[in-house]
Amino acid sequence: MRSAIGLISTLLMFGAAAPALAETGLSPADAGRMASRIEMLSAFGANADGGVDRVAYSEADLAARAWAMDLMRAQGLQDVRIDAGGNILARRPGTMPGAKPIMFGSHIDSVPGGGNYDGDVGVIAALEVIDLLNAADIETRSPLDVVIFSNEEGGLVGSLALTGAMTPETLDVMSAAGLAIRDGLKKIGGDPDRIDRDVVKPGALKAFLEVHIEQGAILDEEDVDIGVVEGIVGIEWWDVTITGVANHAGTTPMNKRNDALLAAGKLIQTVNTIALETPGRHVATVGRIKAFPGAPNVIPGRVEMSLEIRDLETAKIENLFDKIERASGKLAKEAGVSIVFDRIDVASHPALTDESIRAKIAAAAQGLGLSYKLMPSGAGHDAQDMARVAPTGMIFVPSVAGVSHSPKEFTEARDMANGANVLARTILAIDAQD
Repeated sequence: MRSAIGLISTLLMFGAAAPALAETGLSPADAGRMASRIEMLSAFGANADGGVDRVAYSEADLAARAWAMDLMRAQGLQDVRIDAGGNILARRPGTMPGAKPIMFGSHIDSVPGGGNYDGDVGVIAALEVIDLLNAADIETRSPLDVVIFSNEEGGLVGSLALTGAMTPETLDVMSAAGLAIRDGLKKIGGDPDRIDRDVVKPGALKAFLEVHIEQGAILDEEDVDIGVVEGIVGIEWWDVTITGVANHAGTTPMNKRNDALLAAGKLIQTVNTIALETPGRHVATVGRIKAFPGAPNVIPGRVEMSLEIRDLETAKIENLFDKIERASGKLAKEAGVSIVFDRIDVASHPALTDESIRAKIAAAAQGLGLSYKLMPSGAGHDAQDMARVAPTGMIFVPSVAGVSHSPKEFTEARDMANGANVLARTILAIDAQD
């Protein structure tokens, strides 16, 4: 059993513990069944490295989606269908007429050379919950909608469509399968010409829940069973241009240079220093850099590089950027260069999860004897789009060594089962709430 990190403080915040799983009438999730289904799913698009190349709209994606839909039908789920945005949806009816649905699920498409757990665990956990409810003959008041989002890895396409945020420009973007998204949607049974047909309006769902591997090493390193996700971080990008003077590398003395690349190196170090010295859980990254003219015997006269900042609070992102911009002014003066920041309009705003659902997830984990930790998600997920239209919760399970988007990605079967157990308990708690 993992240690109860954060247990006392979370209980003080969220109140008394939930009853044990057995008191709900549910059996524990079957770790072996979940691992077997992960193995079956991993066959679609399997590559020689042990991972998958199941990019959206590929033949492997089509085959995996058909397998998942067959499994849903075998479980007795109703109205198994593909919506206009290419999402797979299926319903377990509720007993209360007019009750709002509780939706839960994730995605099964991968990045090229991806692993077997990213997204897959959330889908397998959702299907495991259906099996547990069926076996216990439990009827919920609310309908339960299982969702498999389309093309999550290509820009949260399915959840953008489902929440009404899809744009015509997005439909024209080329996917990893070599198809424009509009053509990819047609291939998998969607309808890009009627993309608004299946939009979920704000308030139409009682809740949305997603189980996902952490994709980081915090839970694994701290020996914590469950991550209670506080929110998905916002992301801001800038293109940075540093302009100095290109000159002959052999004839220009060291103290007479206006070296743009040297200034860029100092700016990168400044970004790192400011991020480290500012309290918080933000991250700031320079991931791309190019020097011009790019010749060994020419002092670089111009450098183009990127800056990315992520945090749960927009104000914190702006505060960090202000510090970096101010520091760059001093650096530019000392180096005899100019530094210009150009904000790129691809911002992903922070998406906070619902506080009451966080409480239910924490109580479910505690009632099952599992340790848990409040934490942000540093990666994007469909849950961030769903948070615009429904109270949203997200459950993390550990990723061994924090490896993700890699064939070496791995989550223990017992951890997948823990995630499914917490998901089931949380769904029942939401269902019981008026």
